[in-house]
Amino acid sequence: MPKQISLTIDNIAVSAPENTLIIDAAKRAGIDIPVFCYHPSLKPVGMCRVCLVEVGRPIIDRATGAVVTEADDSPKIQFGPKLETACTTPVSDGMVVLVNSEKSKAARNEILEFLLTSHPLDCPVCDKGGECPLQNLTLAYGPGKSRFRFNEKQQLAKNVPLGELIFLDRERCIQCGRCVRYQTEIVDDPVIGFYQRGRSMQIITRSDPGFDSYFSGNTTDICPVGALTSTDFRFGARPWELKSAASLCTHCPVGCNLTIDVRREAKSGGDIAIKRIMPRQNEAVNDIWICDKGRFAHHFADKSNRITKSSIRKRNQLTPASLETVLDLVASKLRSRNRKLVTLVGGRLANEDLYNLKQLTEKLHGSGFLYNDMAGGELTCQMGLTQGTSLSDLKQGSVILVIASDLHEEAPIYWLRVKQAVERGATLIVINPRETRLDKYAAYKITYRYGDEIATINQLMPGKSEPHYPAAKVIQKAQGLIVFVGNEGLGQKSSRAVMESAAQLLINGGFTGKVGSGLVAVWKNANTQGAWEMGFELAGDLQKMIRAADVLLIAGADPVGDRPELQEAMQSARFSVVLELAPTATTNLAHVVIPVQAFSEREGTYTSAERRVQIFYPAIGVKDDVLPDYKIAALLAERLGISLPGESARQVFEHMSGHITGFKGLSYQALCEMPDQWPVAGGKNKYFGGTASANHQGVGVQLVLNPHSSRIQSTGGKVKGQTAYDEKKLWAVPVTRLYDQGNTLLHTKLLEKRMVACEMRIHPDTAALYGVQTGPVLLSFGKAAQQGNCVLDETTPLGFVLVHRSSGIPINEVTAVTLSGVNKSNQSIGNRNK
Repeated sequence: MPKQISLTIDNIAVSAPENTLIIDAAKRAGIDIPVFCYHPSLKPVGMCRVCLVEVGRPIIDRATGAVVTEADDSPKIQFGPKLETACTTPVSDGMVVLVNSEKSKAARNEILEFLLTSHPLDCPVCDKGGECPLQNLTLAYGPGKSRFRFNEKQQLAKNVPLGELIFLDRERCIQCGRCVRYQTEIVDDPVIGFYQRGRSMQIITRSDPGFDSYFSGNTTDICPVGALTSTDFRFGARPWELKSAASLCTHCPVGCNLTIDVRREAKSGGDIAIKRIMPRQNEAVNDIWICDKGRFAHHFADKSNRITKSSIRKRNQLTPASLETVLDLVASKLRSRNRKLVTLVGGRLANEDLYNLKQLTEKLHGSGFLYNDMAGGELTCQMGLTQGTSLSDLKQGSVILVIASDLHEEAPIYWLRVKQAVERGATLIVINPRETRLDKYAAYKITYRYGDEIATINQLMPGKSEPHYPAAKVIQKAQGLIVFVGNEGLGQKSSRAVMESAAQLLINGGFTGKVGSGLVAVWKNANTQGAWEMGFELAGDLQKMIRAADVLLIAGADPVGDRPELQEAMQSARFSVVLELAPTATTNLAHVVIPVQAFSEREGTYTSAERRVQIFYPAIGVKDDVLPDYKIAALLAERLGISLPGESARQVFEHMSGHITGFKGLSYQALCEMPDQWPVAGGKNKYFGGTASANHQGVGVQLVLNPHSSRIQSTGGKVKGQTAYDEKKLWAVPVTRLYDQGNTLLHTKLLEKRMVACEMRIHPDTAALYGVQTGPVLLSFGKAAQQGNCVLDETTPLGFVLVHRSSGIPINEVTAVTLSGVNKSNQSIGNRNK
């Protein structure tokens, strides 16, 4: 425990850990000191000077080293001749701080007056109005009028795009540097910076495309004025017009806490529309940050993009029908005992949906499967993060191992939190087949050839570590070990084997059940872990499964869209029912389509990859004939004489907590428990921590480990289910990019320019070997072929070509391919593979 320092701030006794800054000590004690440049997550710089305070310290006798006392034995305090910045001055024993002395208030008044000499008086139209620290602090501490002339104000550009996502109003900028420092210090993307000096100093972008960072939107949250605004919210609404609901991000397995701000408006036809997505503070999950995909890619939930009516296929056309008619039809198909029901679910469904669908399937003696490319979820149920483990607590003595994963693309907030853990002293080991952005922070980087994942992990086991002895030694001496496992270059069999090897590494090192340890799978979807917790099995041969079903029920998945080779099987399905938000390739082939509610329209829970269960709440109301998946399952069960909970998500959760091992004893009340968090953000503290929302809805609960969920098979150094890729062939490897062309992103026009094109990345030497170069190429595999753009990339492993998932190339696992150039007549040239 750090030494506690006692001091006085405005006659209030305060105790704070040694090296705490005055500004933080005051805030923790409930005393507000105004700030602009300071942010508790950034290094202090003392630029704006609005936090000036009087500071007195006990007088020390130089001869004896003792504190000089007054007649009443109290320490004699000497105040310095100058005011000091509370954001750069650490506390010391006996210190006396005067925040609201006349001298401090006069200085604050003058600083605010000075800032306003270069600031426009456009509060009535400013997007920050109503949550602007400059506006609020001016009213609280500033002058009633200015001594400076209005016509001497700066006249600068007011609509400067730093990129297609963020706009800069140069007149409003007070040069606090929060945005530049955030991009440099926090996310290591120094793509914006200062240009020129003095009153002419401006923020500029240094990247192409502009402001090229996955975290750019966070700068609009911490900007203390309206200088930085996001494209989708700029002039869209005033803060006091908005109603807010607590929610969760649905785009990856991190489980970032969000706030959805909505407003009823004319341009949406009088409907309530989402105006902005904001981060909600949860220090155990996402701090006060979110990535730009989580912030901007919410338009898939817009009503204009959605299925709004149930439909039945008649004469090969989907025809609208009432929900009652559709459910009656589906129930009639399921009534026969000889009918085989196969349920296929995706990872976007809430826990409540998964529970009811699983219960319905089991009671009808059907089979429930999870649509996912990555196996091993049984192992994360057994070997996941131990309760009480948080990435924000990792420091010296902790080891993080990342295997087959590009975290910056797959789960940006995990990338950020791992980076921050390294900065606190944790040791990072990266085991990947190619370079990623995480390599920069790794103490040990181990590169393997695709197909050698398990052999490489096994070399870190005790007694097998000669090639990677230093990294293995660090693991053996670690106080805790967290292993992130991704899916790059892995099929279902090999991903299961890799997960087993990673679990075995945890067992052999004695990390099972230890706080600060566990196995984390970097799933594709937000609630894939929840599906594993409910007991769904991984779907293997999808074609066989589809053809074998008498009734095929698909919820929250688009197998045909992801795998075009399934189209024929889907067309020949006996009877298929699809529960979905928006039209997909799968709904286009279904016999029955039932619309469901989006995450923004309902209540429920998700289970993150860290096995943390959290609640999300509705922000927008819907019509009665569009229901959540769990309610549809309950209504269908009712028609079949089966009782399932369906009145509310809370009711389903209560049933779930009585039947699902990891959820036993859990309640909404437990999920809503709210510990103190630092830094304070939101509410009246917007000037201190930014406009990220304060969290009043709870931080969730990590599930207890389930020791009986799956038996771990020791690899024993043998590679089970792993493929050795012939070096004489060219292999295509699907890799993940944040801005893919998946169903949840395609409707976000704001991100169109950043979405992954149909491109193939290949090492220049491999390209030369196969006679191709930058430009159009034809990728052929089996009976299929896809034209795309060849990009030469020296980080791509030799003998492999990287294709991006959801970019139009239907390759879902490492596949042998041929690659040829394409001339203007669309004819192949230089096809060495043939």
